[in-house]
Amino acid sequence: MIVEEIMNSTVFSLKPSNTIKEAVQLLKKEQIRHLPITNIANEVIGLVTERDIKNALPSSLLKIPDEGIYDQPLENIMTKNIIVGHPLDFVEEIAIIFYEHRIGCLPIISGGKLVGIVTGTDLLYNYIELTGANKPSSHIEIRVPDIVGILFEVTKVFHKHHASVLSVLVYPDKEFDEMKILSIRVKIMNPLSIIEDLRKEGFEVLWPNMPGMKM
Repeated sequence: MIVEEIMNSTVFSLKPSNTIKEAVQLLKKEQIRHLPITNIANEVIGLVTERDIKNALPSSLLKIPDEGIYDQPLENIMTKNIIVGHPLDFVEEIAIIFYEHRIGCLPIISGGKLVGIVTGTDLLYNYIELTGANKPSSHIEIRVPDIVGILFEVTKVFHKHHASVLSVLVYPDKEFDEMKILSIRVKIMNPLSIIEDLRKEGFEVLWPNMPGMKM
């Protein structure tokens, strides 16, 4: 999946000459937390976040607050030299950027111009959509040996039960280096018969593993 499929194409931005007050009003009106700062050519030259504004505003503990701070231009508080993405970047690649740089948003640039924005919330929503966690389903976790063809062997059990698999995630087993964990979400509300057959085939089902279930 590429960024173009999940980015917000309607981007609210301001100019460096706009004031902190104008930024506060826009953030509140549109219920957003990030504002790319652009020049007259719509090129991104900075970024202002809700946190930047909070850090710039006077403390509520001051007896005489400095109201003049609201009239300061955004160029005084904006972050410069920001990281940007491209519409054709893969979502997995920008997720790594979010993780490594601990950022909350990524302006998306094409031809040097601002064309969209992706936030951490967008990535989370995309993850939920891809895994099918928002659909009626069951979650099954299976420990399997890290060998070629093991996924095919596991899915044969699901095929036998005519169960539609919504997603499969594979991640390392923290206990055993030679094993992997398959996290499978299946479009069925009662997976007990599938779990029983998985165990008959010798697979170790880690979840669900409730009291009373056969090991």
